[in-house]
Amino acid sequence: LMTKTDQLRETTAADNALIRSNSYGLAADPTEKSMSPAPKPEVPYLDFSSLQNALSELGKTTEALSQRWKKTMDSQGDHKKINEALYRAEQQLLTQSGLPRRGWYKHTLYAPGFYTGYGVKTIPGVREAIEQRNWKEAQEQIKVVAASIQALTAYLDTIAR
Repeated sequence: LMTKTDQLRETTAADNALIRSNSYGLAADPTEKSMSPAPKPEVPYLDFSSLQNALSELGKTTEALSQRWKKTMDSQGDHKKINEALYRAEQQLLTQSGLPRRGWYKHTLYAPGFYTGYGVKTIPGVREAIEQRNWKEAQEQIKVVAASIQALTAYLDTIAR
């Protein structure tokens, strides 16, 4: 499974190899003045472990919540309380500071794209930072998303009990 950063790392390496071998200069039209592009900085390895750990814990909690739901339904229990708690669960995925360059948009898992208009972006803080090659921001946003998923997990855990 190749991630977006793996793809960027691969294409950056290929582009830089073409630049270093003067391929752009050799392929250029000699009647037009042009310059070869500058090499791009290497793509670092980002640490997604906090996000992966948060998702793993969320999986365990949703399994427990599923069992609680099943017990409630099997016993003809009152599922209204669980439903009311669940429809508020998504609020845990909001961040106080909002997304980079648009603090008014608080959801960490989806948002209209900053650079693409209304097309939806999943995990926009991380994804847009990677697309802009802003590695420091990408690493920071991974932690923000992991924290929101941990908050969701903690919230759902209270329902699952």
